[in-house]
Amino acid sequence: MFLGWNNSLISQNGSSDLKNGLPSIHLKRTTSNIKIDGALDDSSWEAAGKADNFWQYFPTDSAQAIGPTEVWMTYDDNFLYVGVKCYTNGKNYVIPSMRRDFDFFGNDNLTLLFDTFNDKTNAFVFGINPYGVRREFLVANGGRQPGSQNDSWDNKWFGESKIYEDYWTTELAIPFNTLRFQEGGTKWRFNCYRNDTQINEISTLVRIPQNYIIMDLSFMGDMIWDEPLKKSGSNVSIIPYLTGGVSRDFEDPSQEKSDWTGNFGGDAKIAITSGLNLDLTVNPDFSQVEVDAQVTNISRFEIFLPERRQFFLENADLFSDFGLVRINPFFSRRIGIAIDTSTGQNIQNSILYGARLSGKLNEDFRIGLLNMQTAKQEDAGLPAFNFTVATAQQKVFNRSNISFIFVNKQAVNPGENNGIFNNYNRVAGLEYRLASADNIWTGKAFYHQVFSPLDRKNKFAQGFQLEYLKRKIRLEWAHLMVGFGYDAEVGFVPRKDYFLMSPELQVFFYPKNGIITQHSFNLDNRIFYELGNDPENLITGNWESSERQHEFTWNFQFRNNTRGSIQVVDNNLTLLRDFDPTRLQADGIFLPAGTRYNFTTFELSYTTDQRKLFFIDINPSIGSFFNGFRAGLSTDLTYRIQPYGSIGLSVDYNYIDLADPFESTDIWLVGPRFDFTFSKTLFFTTFIQYNNQLDNLNINSRLQWRFQPVSDFFLVYTDNYMTDNFSQFMGRNRSLVAKITYWLNL
Repeated sequence: MFLGWNNSLISQNGSSDLKNGLPSIHLKRTTSNIKIDGALDDSSWEAAGKADNFWQYFPTDSAQAIGPTEVWMTYDDNFLYVGVKCYTNGKNYVIPSMRRDFDFFGNDNLTLLFDTFNDKTNAFVFGINPYGVRREFLVANGGRQPGSQNDSWDNKWFGESKIYEDYWTTELAIPFNTLRFQEGGTKWRFNCYRNDTQINEISTLVRIPQNYIIMDLSFMGDMIWDEPLKKSGSNVSIIPYLTGGVSRDFEDPSQEKSDWTGNFGGDAKIAITSGLNLDLTVNPDFSQVEVDAQVTNISRFEIFLPERRQFFLENADLFSDFGLVRINPFFSRRIGIAIDTSTGQNIQNSILYGARLSGKLNEDFRIGLLNMQTAKQEDAGLPAFNFTVATAQQKVFNRSNISFIFVNKQAVNPGENNGIFNNYNRVAGLEYRLASADNIWTGKAFYHQVFSPLDRKNKFAQGFQLEYLKRKIRLEWAHLMVGFGYDAEVGFVPRKDYFLMSPELQVFFYPKNGIITQHSFNLDNRIFYELGNDPENLITGNWESSERQHEFTWNFQFRNNTRGSIQVVDNNLTLLRDFDPTRLQADGIFLPAGTRYNFTTFELSYTTDQRKLFFIDINPSIGSFFNGFRAGLSTDLTYRIQPYGSIGLSVDYNYIDLADPFESTDIWLVGPRFDFTFSKTLFFTTFIQYNNQLDNLNINSRLQWRFQPVSDFFLVYTDNYMTDNFSQFMGRNRSLVAKITYWLNL
């Protein structure tokens, strides 16, 4: 192994914070040019600040890393330079593909996090693997939850790697105008973590307990600059686009031939200060956005799908992280995207223009202002709408903050339209978000109020959540009240007129020996009470319990990199409305409102070692379901053709057998996927989705050529077929679109 290597705690130009044991790295300005070729042979690296002494995160979190990693940093007027040397046990790297934005797990790579405002809340993240394939994403909310990562963010920076006999090296050049930071600052916080698949080790520069997410921003060292940072000149980027295509709607009898279309528009990114950015868009086009992975829905409520459009991503937490999982006053996908009810696919509701100002005024105060104008929808009788969102966030104490949001949806010339709509819909909200200095307590408390012309009671939502986390135990209490009048039209509110209580307990275990590295037992409870203000609810009285759900879960992770869970879910609920969970029965067949049901489901989740060429994520379930039985199987099969891509198959199958008059039902969602990367700049993906709940077969193929950094040519083919009767297999709609974008720095 690596017994001869010495991981010194204090390195040349590097040091350790003697008070808390955190590493620091001192950056000196370089006076010579650095060629970004991955070789680390430039003279600048000899005097650059250095950090090493990595710790294991997996398979244990209590020992120094076996495979050493050394990090150097320096800078000039325009770039932050990072050089890294990763010692290995050979050249058998796992590289799933050469596509940008790879996944950290199942992939040899190194990742760097930069908290440029020292707020322990937001960070820029850059990663690279031994082949020089790059990824970048943003972290919000301190990185405490899996949803804190936004990997759809894209920006311009440079990096290359080079492979040697028993190590690989990499060089990164990150433009200061890609980052946001406080002008005149002398310190940033940073961390670095690495996945070494050959010895099955994940290591981090700053030691992180396994029951914390590896990107948790409370575990970071310091970058000390030798002089105050300055704004790096003008920082304006123009990103125009041009599209052309042909489409045909076969379900429209008036369309006798294909239609040719063309369009143009663009975005602009303007740095008002080094910490505040203005995004502008005119006639935006989002055709390069990959088609959403469809989801089988056997629940009673809407499914949440994440935002992927670049315009909405930077500082997205300023706008989107209000409320809790089941309640959000602003959901950016409500702007510019509608649902084609015949296929379930996203369709565009044209955005005419938009502006978005976001970022920091100083280290403690952030602001966000968004305004967008959509086009009139004449076919639906709907007017144009203007959307305005204003937010502010003030840091208090060590890591906590107070946040405010105001959302306004305003109809333009509403009297000219005959559709069903409200002239306006507004939400104002105030939140306190807690994050203790010792990283033990987190939580939030909030109140949101809706202002709309609808005459309804309780136009508010309020909630409270508090979590206590230590190495061996996690306790959480959450409650949420959503009034019947809380009709936040630009938010995500799948359920209203209820009060929810949710206590949770999780206990962690860390065996020193054996095949399991970590496991935990989790008990989660959710109890719903109806407030009684919904006039359509004639079933329950005021503050009467309508639903109880209890979950018991055993989570486990093995030393061979496989992981899984076993879960038992007990449901006891009263239906408040007629409901067909299959969504495939004949008209008039449903579970009647007012009926009480008690059913229990057993679920297993297991993921094999992603370092293998073939790996599986399998999730079988079985149990009672309302007044009958359900058996399900959700699985993802992936075969890696290293390093050129992968072939995958996603299958989501449910067999539902309910009491008469229901017919037993098979619900299928099948999605083959072909993902090939011919080089680091040329990618081809085909995604097929058959969904019998939607009676649709969707084919989406996308060719992408990145001819310059963050400049692309796309060719996208989309086809939809009706599948209700395969003997009458017929097309619904078809399109072929070409698009070119170019990132121009002024």
